[in-house]
This record gives sequence, C-alpha cells and structure tokens, in this order.
Amino acid sequence: MSWQSPVRLWLLLGVLALVVGYLLMQRRRSRYAVRFTNLRLLDRVAPQRPAWRRHVPAGLFLAMLALLVVGFARPTAEVRVPRERATVMVAVDVSTSMLARDVEPDRLTSAKDAARRFVDGLPEEFNVGLVAFAGSAAVLVPPGTDREALHEGIERLVEGATGVQGTAIGEAINTSLGAVKGFDGQAAENPPPARVIVLSDGANTSGMDPMEAAADAVEMKVPVHTISFGTPSGFVDRGGRPIQVPVDGQTLRAVAEETGGLFHEASTSDELQQVYEDIGSSVGYRTVRQDVSARFIGLGLMFAMGAAFGSMRWFSRLP
Repeated sequence: MSWQSPVRLWLLLGVLALVVGYLLMQRRRSRYAVRFTNLRLLDRVAPQRPAWRRHVPAGLFLAMLALLVVGFARPTAEVRVPRERATVMVAVDVSTSMLARDVEPDRLTSAKDAARRFVDGLPEEFNVGLVAFAGSAAVLVPPGTDREALHEGIERLVEGATGVQGTAIGEAINTSLGAVKGFDGQAAENPPPARVIVLSDGANTSGMDPMEAAADAVEMKVPVHTISFGTPSGFVDRGGRPIQVPVDGQTLRAVAEETGGLFHEASTSDELQQVYEDIGSSVGYRTVRQDVSARFIGLGLMFAMGAAFGSMRWFSRLP
C-alpha cells in the first residue's frame, strides 16, 4: 500500500496525543476517587459500573479518528479489475475419443460440466464464446454476455457435432481467433483483450497446422491456454471392440508455450475443475492502482456509530 498524500499521516500524532491525554485523565480520576474517604456515600452518588464500558465509546472514537486520518492521506493499493471488452473463447474437443470413460462418466460429459461451472464463475461483463471441434471447428456461440445462450451451446457439445471426425486443434484456434476478430465493429482495428482455452485429449490429426494457428495468435497478442484431458488408459468401444485412445498433450503444450499461455494436464473431473479455476483467476483481468481511502473512511464511520451507540446506551449521552 502507498499514499498519495503521506504528509497527512503526521496527523496521527494528534490522535496519539489524545490517547495519552485520555490515559492521564483516567489516572487522575482514579486518584481523586481514592481521596474520597466516605465510601458509603460514594457508592450512593456514584454507583459502581463495569469499568470497561466507560472506555468503549472513547476507544471507538479514537479508532475512528485514526481511520479517518489514514483515509485523509489517500491510500492506494493494487486491485484486479476486469478488462473492458474482455473476451474468452472456449474450444472443446467433441471427437469420438472424448467418449472414453477413463474419466467418469466420460471425458466429454465431464468437460461440459467443468466448462459450465467455469463460465458461471467469470464476471458477468466478460464476453464468452464457445467453439466445438473434431475434424473441423465451428462456433456454437459467438462471444457475448448471454450466459443462457452459452449454457444451451454447452448442451450441444456432442460427439460428431462438427460432422467430421478427427482432431483439428489448429482449426479450433483459428476459428476462435476469427470469432475474436468479428466481436464488434472495432475489433478488426482494435481487438478486444482475449484469451483462448482449448480442451482436447489428443494430438492434431487434421486441418490447419496448430503451430501456424499459434503464430496467428501471437500476432493478435492472444494467449492460448490448453488443457490435456484424459488418461493413458482411455479407450472407446466400437462394435464390441475396445480402441485405445490414450491422452496426448504434446501439441497442446507446444501451442501454449508458443503463445504465452499455460498448459495444464487433468486426468479427473476434480483436476479439470481446478484447472478451470486457475485459468479463470488469470484471464480478462488487469492490475491497477486505485484509491482505497473509502475503505478506511467507511470503517471509521462504523466505529463512530459504535461510539455513539455505546455512549447513549450506557450513559444516556453522546460522546
């Protein structure tokens, strides 16, 4: 924390002087009480009250003064705030291998559940879009703030949704970047701050070279976060014959490293959810230094109200 007007903090010496004065006054009062020798009469004219009560209003009042002085010095702190026009594109693999049940109930269902919770956890002002890909890629939901439309799009993430078999990671990235470019009227000249998240379980088998798409992402300054989802023992059943579909994250790792994104591996639903939470804490935010004096002033006012309440409640007077 820093201060825009640090010289004003010298006023805390005045608050400290009041504290010292209050303590000296209490000591002086106790000395006068001892000099009054008629204890029976003293008990009638000044009945004993809990000692701590008479100090509470004064303590709250002094704390209020200290907080107001701190607020008067205009403290600032670094605060994470959502970026304006922040856009997140989520690309989910819907190839046949995503039906493997090495992740309960299967990879695709688990991926859909995690994606749903991920988008619900983002600030409402974030623009979120959805891409499905297998042998080709298609935008199911263009970037926007309509979460209901996004939920409907996630429900449409089914095996074979793109109509072409395969795993086209490069096409998924390219399609996501295209959605970012067409976000609004100024996106072509002034692209929004964006992130692309690609979830898949295999290596690229068709379409555009993923590294070529990664180069386009670098040019647009769009980091691509990638998630390799599944286990080495995954398989799908085709006509009673098991077909091995082990997870392969080498391509995804290379894409993330090239674009400045993060590469994650997840082999369970819980791990995938944690990955999404980690990504959600980093996408679409910027750190700015803001004036936080209102925090101290607000707390000081609460202390002032506490001092007034205690004084009226116990002594029938204002401090």
